[in-house]
Amino acid sequence: MTVERYLRLISGFFVMLSLALGYYVHPGWFLFTAFVGLNLFQSGITNWCPAMSLLKKLGVKQAG
Repeated sequence: MTVERYLRLISGFFVMLSLALGYYVHPGWFLFTAFVGLNLFQSGITNWCPAMSLLKKLGVKQAG
């Protein structure tokens, strides 16, 4: 798999996890959902994401 695919999987997992935690544990977890969304937004603008940097250091290949 590629960095881009892992990034989508990780983001989707964090969104679903934070929604479940917000619903079942405490509504404050919805702030984590907002953080993930904000990070995806800035990543779309700047083409840089901390998770992508980490995945590249772990040796995951890029697409293309």
